[in-house]
Amino acid sequence: MQNRLTIKDIARLSGVGKSTVSRVLNNESGVSERTRERVEAVMNQHGFSPSRSARAMRGQSDKVVAIIVTRLDSLSENLAVQTMLPVFYEQGYDPIMMESQFSTAMVEEHLGMLQRRNIDGVVLFGFTGINVDMLARWQASLVLMARDASGFASVCYDDEGAIQILMQRLYDRGHRHISYLGVPHHDITTGQRRHEAWQNFCKKHALPALSALPGLSMKQGYEHVQQVLSPQTTALVCATDTLALGASKYLQEQRIETVQLASVGNTPLVKFLHPEIVTVDPGYGEAGRQAATQLIEQINGRRERQQIVIPATLS
Repeated sequence: MQNRLTIKDIARLSGVGKSTVSRVLNNESGVSERTRERVEAVMNQHGFSPSRSARAMRGQSDKVVAIIVTRLDSLSENLAVQTMLPVFYEQGYDPIMMESQFSTAMVEEHLGMLQRRNIDGVVLFGFTGINVDMLARWQASLVLMARDASGFASVCYDDEGAIQILMQRLYDRGHRHISYLGVPHHDITTGQRRHEAWQNFCKKHALPALSALPGLSMKQGYEHVQQVLSPQTTALVCATDTLALGASKYLQEQRIETVQLASVGNTPLVKFLHPEIVTVDPGYGEAGRQAATQLIEQINGRRERQQIVIPATLS
């Protein structure tokens, strides 16, 4: 019952309005002692306490930070957020989660609202289109994730290194026809940098270069993998685990067992469902910890803005 109760429930059980319950929670005036005691008795009886995020959004916490992800369903971003939260909680910060959906307009709207609420700092998962002008007012209290920008603190992944590690592993295993499934170049990091790293490896070792850049989704991986399969293909590098999941489904349906999949991510879902896929861990967890720690130290004036690159490791 405790986890399901809301302010509306407490108001109904107490026989008062939601605004009265809010005044009691905020210890505001305008509520008679008798009514206050009745509301508090109901809250105590049901073990009610407002959630950390709700308290933060009402401005009750003295220390509040925001985390703006691009997509709430992003496997990689969730792994980073999971390691941020304990760092924030340990230092007494209440984090609130927001989603940009790759929209610069939404980012500007979120940042404006956060500034009006006097939020202490922001971790922003960057994407192509984000520019320093729209972030200027947050320069001293913002950490960019997965993107860097001059004058701003950031935590990035080694996109080129991740692909080089995968390609070298496959090459060492004797693969000479290694196709690539990725993301369009308008995405600088996951798209352009990873694709160019694959191209450079192929050029250096005189390997045939067969690639497609459909996008980020599992469906796109499933629908486009056939474009990068030739009779000679023995391995396929995917820019993300999500693309690899789509490609794997297609290969299974077509009963193709001669193609070794490899991807960047090392997410738990891929490790559990497809341990045969060769994966590189870009360091999502470490990036989350580094971002949270850097933001807290910036807020407290203990560290200059740093641009950190997390090294990739073969899983």
